[in-house]
Amino acid sequence: MLVWYVAYGSNMHAARLAWYLNGGCPPGGRRTYPGCRDPRPPSRSAPVWMPGGIYFAGESGAWTGGMAFYDPALPGEAAARAYLVTIEQFTDIAAQEMYRPTGDTADLLPATGAAVDAAVANGRATLGPGRYETLVCPGRRDGIPMLTCTAPEPASAVPHRPPAPAYLGMIARGLHESHGWPVERIVDYLTRRPGVAGGWQPDDVTALVAEALTRLG
Repeated sequence: MLVWYVAYGSNMHAARLAWYLNGGCPPGGRRTYPGCRDPRPPSRSAPVWMPGGIYFAGESGAWTGGMAFYDPALPGEAAARAYLVTIEQFTDIAAQEMYRPTGDTADLLPATGAAVDAAVANGRATLGPGRYETLVCPGRRDGIPMLTCTAPEPASAVPHRPPAPAYLGMIARGLHESHGWPVERIVDYLTRRPGVAGGWQPDDVTALVAEALTRLG
């Protein structure tokens, strides 16, 4: 079975997602990932939009600073990148996002647990109270379900927190890679996100994004 794993944060940057697939610790990161049992790269990727928006909250164990979460109830649309992966790869990615051991997917897989089935059928399924323990299905692409992970609470229920520079830079690279946006559009998009708005000066976001895209070559 294939699904679209929809990334809206740092995993929009393909090199960042590769650490979830292959395992290891990304440069500048504070967390080592076990990787997927099947480390093959996604067979396809595509730029997508999801109804709602992105906000930053909590404390990232990998980068410090706020983490990106998706709230379908926010106004507007969220820019994202969809990766076509097997259901087993998706559940391993989700397990790592949830700080579970790779392979701890009994309650995620359709054959045994129903979280994926419930998300596809109802649009949402929550496995626990932790970050990224809620699955959301924003729709289908080419007839294949799209799935992403987020927090159980809406943006209005938590204090917002500015993301760390390294994290925000990876999101900028992902937006450029997937949507082809120039610096100006990336800055306009990011500075409107709760947690960046009020936490970062627009000029500082512009400088960070310009540097991040320069590193892409």
